[in-house]
This record gives sequence, C-alpha cells and structure tokens, in this order.
Amino acid sequence: MEFQRETVPVAERVDDLLVTSPDPREHLVVVGNGMAGCRAVEELLARDAGRYRVTIFGAEPHVNYNRIMLSPVLAGEKTFEQIVINDAAWYADNAIELISGDPVTAIDRTAKRVTAQSGRSVSYDKLLIATGSDPFIIPVPGKDLPGVISFRDMKDVDTMLAAAEAGKANGGGSAVVIGGGLLGLEAAHGLTLRGMKVTVIHLMDTLMERQLDEAAGWLLKTALEARGQTILTGANTEAIYGDGKVEGVRLKDGREIPASLVVMAVGIRPATALAREAGLTVNRGICVDDHMVTSDPDILAVGECVEHDGNVYGLVAPLWDMCRSLADGLTDQHSGYRGSVTSTKLKVAGLDVFSAGDFSGGDGCEDIVMRDASRGIYKRVVVKDDRVVGAVLYGDTVDGGWYFDLLKREENVADIRDMLIFGQAFAQGGGALDPKAAVAALSDDAEICGCNGVSKGQVVACIGAGNASLDAVRATCKASASCGSCTGLVEDLLSVVLGDDVKSGPKTMCKCTSFTHDDVRREIVAQDMRSIPEVMQKLHWSTPDGCSSCRPALNYYLLCALPGVYHDDQQSRFVNERMHANIQKDGTYSVVPRMWGGLTNPRELRAIADVVEKYNAPMVKVTGGQRLDIFGIKGEDLPAVWADLNAAGMVSGHAYGKSLRTVKTCVGSEWCRFGTQDSTGLGVKTERMTWGSWMPHKFKIAVSGCPRNCAEATIKDFGVVCVDSGYELHVGGNGGIHVRATDLLCKISTEQEALDYCAAFIQLYREEARYLERTAPWIERVGVDYVKQRIVEDAAGREALRARFLYAQSFSQDDPWAERAAGQHAELHQPIAPFAIAAE
Repeated sequence: MEFQRETVPVAERVDDLLVTSPDPREHLVVVGNGMAGCRAVEELLARDAGRYRVTIFGAEPHVNYNRIMLSPVLAGEKTFEQIVINDAAWYADNAIELISGDPVTAIDRTAKRVTAQSGRSVSYDKLLIATGSDPFIIPVPGKDLPGVISFRDMKDVDTMLAAAEAGKANGGGSAVVIGGGLLGLEAAHGLTLRGMKVTVIHLMDTLMERQLDEAAGWLLKTALEARGQTILTGANTEAIYGDGKVEGVRLKDGREIPASLVVMAVGIRPATALAREAGLTVNRGICVDDHMVTSDPDILAVGECVEHDGNVYGLVAPLWDMCRSLADGLTDQHSGYRGSVTSTKLKVAGLDVFSAGDFSGGDGCEDIVMRDASRGIYKRVVVKDDRVVGAVLYGDTVDGGWYFDLLKREENVADIRDMLIFGQAFAQGGGALDPKAAVAALSDDAEICGCNGVSKGQVVACIGAGNASLDAVRATCKASASCGSCTGLVEDLLSVVLGDDVKSGPKTMCKCTSFTHDDVRREIVAQDMRSIPEVMQKLHWSTPDGCSSCRPALNYYLLCALPGVYHDDQQSRFVNERMHANIQKDGTYSVVPRMWGGLTNPRELRAIADVVEKYNAPMVKVTGGQRLDIFGIKGEDLPAVWADLNAAGMVSGHAYGKSLRTVKTCVGSEWCRFGTQDSTGLGVKTERMTWGSWMPHKFKIAVSGCPRNCAEATIKDFGVVCVDSGYELHVGGNGGIHVRATDLLCKISTEQEALDYCAAFIQLYREEARYLERTAPWIERVGVDYVKQRIVEDAAGREALRARFLYAQSFSQDDPWAERAAGQHAELHQPIAPFAIAAE
C-alpha cells in the first residue's frame, strides 16, 4: 500500500548549505519534527507567535503525524493523511521552515550551528532537541536479517504492509511479534487484520505488565487469542534464523516459530546520541531542569529523549506538560515542570484498558476488586491510608479519569469506600441520574484526553472561546482528535458549558449511540464483532436492545462484514423484508416475481395469471422496472403464492428489500436496428450475478443497447450504455423526488469487463456506504474521483472487490420465497386469531 505524503526536499545546491537570514528575530531551531517538537512550537506560538523565527529539521520525509495512530493505519482503519497533525499549510501559515528527510547529525555549541546529513548548516540562538526515542533491538543472532523490523514510524508500517501483501500468495504469511507491550500487541492486531498468521512472544508472564496486573493481563490474552492470535508468555527468544532473510524465531526452550516477518517491539530508549556527541549532560536521557533547559543554557530538550529529576517518560501526557513549561520559559513566564503522575488509558486492538499509579500492592494497601465475567469487565482500585494509590480497569474504563483525579489530588475516600469500585456516578450520587454531573464535578486539571494531554480546564476554555462543536474542539485543542475514547467526555463538557447551543457534529447512527455509521462499520471489522448484542456491548449502546434505526443498520453491517458467518437477524429487519413482500395501506401485500433482464415466457405468464385468479388479486401492474406486480395478497396466502410461482421457475424479485431490485434492458442488437450490443443478454447475465445481494439501500441497474438509452441507464445506480466500441459504465443515478443523472465511470471494451466492474462497484458501495444511503448521495459525499480511483485506476483493488462480492453472493442467492414456501418462519404468516371480550 502506498500513501501520498507531503514532503519538503533537502538542499540541492552548495550555496544552500550555509543558511543565513535577514530576519532580526531570535532563531529557534528544532531538531525533531515529531509530536513533542511540534507541540512545543504550538505552545510557543500560542503564547507569543512573533517571538521567534522557527526552523524544524525532521528525519522522516513528511510533515508531523500522530505516531499513536500508526496502529490504525497498519490495521487499515485510517490513512496516513488522517493521522497528520500539522499539514504543510500549518508550517506555511506560521512561517516555519520545515527541512524534512534531512536529520541533524552534529551540533557545534561554540559556533551555535547545527549540521544536517545533507551538509546543510543552520545557526541558532536557541536550540530545541526533540529526537524522541529509539527502538530497543534485543542482541540475539539474526537480529540484522532482512525482514526484522521495529514499529516506530511510517517506514515500518509500509514494510509490514508489504509483507502482508506478499504473504497473500502463500495463504496469508506468518509473522512473529517479539514483545507483548502496547506497540507489540497493536502490530500483531494490524497484521492479523491484514491476513497474516501472528504469534506474539513475550518474556514476562503478563502482557503489558507495566500497565496491567495479572488478572487484567489474562483477560487481554484470552481476548486476543479468541481473535486468532497465538500468545506465548514467559517465552525467551534465543535466535532469529534464516538463510539470507528471516525465516523464523527459535526460543530458548527449543521451539521454532516460522515467520517471514519479525517485528521487534520490546521497548524504547531515549535517543541521546546527538546530545551526547555535543557534550551535553546525559544519563538515561538528556538531563534537563524544570524549564527543560539542558546543561547548555541555549539548548533545550523535550519529549521521550529527556531525563527530568531522574525520570524518563514514554507517554504523551508528560510530554505535553513538558512542552507547556518549555514554552513558558521561552516567553519569560517560567512556570516550571514538576514531573508527571502518569495514567494509561488505551484501546489495545479495540479492547479498553486503563491503569494509573502503583498497583503492585504491599503493606498497608487494600485491594478493591470487581469482576463481571459475562461482560468481560475487571476493575481493581488500590487504596492506602484512605487514599487511592493505583487502579487497573479492563473492559470498562469510563471512570479511569475520576480514579486518576482522586489519585493526583490524594483525596480522602473513606466516606465513599464502599461505593468506590462502582464508579463516580454511584460513589458521589446524582451522576446515575444525570450523566453530565460526573464530568462537571471533575477538577479543572483532571485529564480528559490522554493522547494529547488535554485537561478539563483546557477543554472548557476551548469551548468558551467559541468552539461549539466536537469537530471544532478537536481541531483547536485536540481533545478527542486521536483514538476517540474520550469523545463522550468532550461531548458532555460541550453540553455542560453550552447547554442547547452545542452545534451538531457528524450525525450518529441514532440516539442509542454516540458512534457514527462509519465508526460502527470500522469497529465491527477491527474488533471482529459477530453479533448485534456484541456490538451494542462493546460500543456502549445506551439502550438495552437498540431501536428501529440502529438494529437494521447493524444487521446489514454484520451481514456485509461476515458473509457465511453471521446469521441474518430477522427481527432486525423492516416488515417488508421480514415478510418478503411489500405491505400496502390495507394490510395486504404485493408480490413481484423476478424476470431476468425484463424477459418472461408463456409458462411464467400463465403462473402469474393463475395466482391472480386463485387468490383473487384485485390488480396486476407493469412496473417501471419491467416486472409484473401482483397486488392484494393476504399475508397468510403468501407462502402458497410463492410455492405456485416457484413451480414455474420464478424466484423473489426482492422488490421489498434494500437489495438489487431489477436490471432493466432494451432489446439491443438482437432486434433493434439501432442496437450496438446485446443489451438484453448482458442484462440477464448481470441480474443473475447480482440478485439476492443485500445492500445499504435499494439498487437498480439498466443496460441500454445504444446511446438512445431506452432503458434509462443514466438514472440508475449502475448503468450500462452500449456503444459501437464497447460499453459506457455510469454510476450514481436515481429517479424519484430528487432526480440525479449518473456520473460516467469509464468506457470498457468487453462484456466480461462490464460484469467485473459492476461487481466491484457494488461491493465498494456495500462496504463503504452508510445504511439507507443510496448510491447518489454516497457518490456526492465521497466524490466520483474516489470511486474512479478504487474501481478504474486500481486494477488489483478492483479484482479484490469483485472477488469479495462473488464470495458474498455464494451465501446470498437462496430464494427466500422457496424457504417460506417450505414452511420456514410459518409463524409470520398465521392470521390473527379471533378473540372476544368475556362478559363480567
């Protein structure tokens, strides 16, 4: 997979290597174009935008992106563009010079200059080192073999994607991930979703042992194994073996695990080489004071590369605290960094976990534990001297911020000890009745967004500054802009501050959830959910059973994601789809048998006539889709009607469903003197390929034999117009109230290409449109250029879409009328029994 990334070239001429500027402002040079370096610049700009001239050197050849979100890119849930934090416009708008793809290799403290790999040399007044951390590679034989990588940047992601793609030819390929921490588990999750067989090797007995205790680690291990991963804990790597490239991993107990890819994710170390070579004081990290100043007063450092008061940090929240203190110091405000109490709220492969403080226990500590096995929830709060000192949550992390707030403030919890484990709403009262009361009660310094280090006070200030929607808050202070797990808290704060003046953001599926259709579709795949109750449980539905809006959508999304695995939930369908006929205003039904491409024959016509007479149908109507619609059939007669039509070889026309309705044709070259191709024959083939498929909304196809377009192909969801040279393919049209003509997709030469493109387009629509979204608004939303890119320009992608559609069709082309005629769901067709009110 390839991503389009914004890049800035390094110097190309010798004259460019020594850089000076007439700008009289102090020059701040930042070494590191990552999250910490750019966040420090953002904080500086917020305090005094004109104070410094800023130059940023980056080792990677693109703009600043969110490393936390590399895992969703690997998993296919996001693109690179969606995880960019600062795009090229940000640098330009703030007059920041970005030199990307050219890492700084030397610092001359005497001359106050830095030199980059290209030879480019830049002077500085103040220098900020934000080099982050380096992955730790365990020193075992074979560690340098091709195919052994870390998981730290986009280059690593691209390597993993290439390995997964290459492995498809061999049934998916095998990968070993060494390290069961967060990065390792996220890499394993993404590779699993990409079709690889993944084994995780972890030295300790508990996964993520720094964040989770034994019980939570076991729950996590069990959940990951249920998703197809092999998890080996207490396993020690002896060697990586292979002849010229990696072929597997050997453990010290003698076991060998074949693999074409090995991902090292055993830990990180502060990247201190540059600072050490410059003569700065370095221990585990670059030593800094409370203002993030190093042993050289003109050089500062921030992020994972630093050591403050003997501590190094690998989480983002402390980094943001450092950046604020650094910016204060550079603008003469001098707040001073005092270290950070850390918490970890993560979504590991779609599973919620939280930890904070010391949960190792010991003398004087009391454990309060709650387990809910049926829901997969585990909560443990550690109390010492009537104060919370640690917490571990698995499966339900909504109260993590509250526990962390209690821990930081060292609040006495004796009065709420008995209710503490049940969360803030129960422990403090009132929250259970008013969900917003809990977030309103949080202190201003309570952390809301762990990914971006945003406190409640900052979110409230952001809202108070005029940001009245979720998207506006995300764009301004970045709360909820990364993993999204704090979205509910941010929405509650919007409601608390603004009341009814909150501006609506992306439309959610319904009132039962805060998730959008796109969110739900993504999470169903990411978390391998297999039932409606599982979706509602894992995505925190606010109602026990959903509603008439979300249940049909969930049923469709699961059907689409899991062909042959998920069983259609009849109670989640609208009445027409449950009854396989269209209900009319008098309570009777209309029945439309399928006529392939609009063709029929005497046997079918006789069967229809016999049904009309036998069941006293008051009307037969020719439809706009070239079918015959039989009206006035009683619900209890439907199975018998279907049996009679089946006997003549006719199947359901699905005129009632969110599915393929009809393929309309003209007579084409067989009869018409203007016909250029066999439109009728192509229409029949198309309908036989596509019938029975469930879709986000009704779907209509037409094939016209010449540009006169008698079959009205240019107002159909997919239309084919035959021309002398072949076929024009059109998409996204519809009639009705809002008529929309199609967009031209492409021109092709053969009938088989027309079928292949049709199948690929339908599958793209099935996989990416929202439930009840016709192709016309879907294409207007995503753009026809996007559809062309996926269907026309990407041949391999088109073939994959076609293959997935045909695979799904292998489970969909069973006639529902035949099943009902054979007695399936007979209870739906029983007449209502007569009843009488007994006399008193």
